[in-house]
Amino acid sequence: MSQRPIHGQSLRLRITSDPANLAPVRQQLEDLAAACGFGEASRGQIVLCTNEALTNVTRHAYGGAVDQPIEIHAGFDAGVLRITIRDWGSGRMPPECPPPRNPLQPGGVGMVCLRELMDSARFEPQPDGMLLVLEKRLSA
Repeated sequence: MSQRPIHGQSLRLRITSDPANLAPVRQQLEDLAAACGFGEASRGQIVLCTNEALTNVTRHAYGGAVDQPIEIHAGFDAGVLRITIRDWGSGRMPPECPPPRNPLQPGGVGMVCLRELMDSARFEPQPDGMLLVLEKRLSA
């Protein structure tokens, strides 16, 4: 059962690209989403998409380096949870139409998750990296 939404909730995190940082980020985002009134299914989608995005930052933007900076900001206002993920990596845009996924090989589901489970996912190239903005609306 979800609780009454608390507008103005926010979260700011600075982590490194080490995969060991993913579990604490997931927990904090799930707690924030719960405080904002998101139900269990929506919280799972938010956490999954954020986890996939952070994994892709490490893998693609930083070429597997585990000591690079990532900033995560999440805020809830006007019924929308907005999560931004900022990196200072390669700055390459992901393909608009990813190649068909081979189910026998790992990977390839991050972009599918972002496009299917979030209400909005947009990449904003920066002069020195990338900003990903994810949005999920609270259903009535």
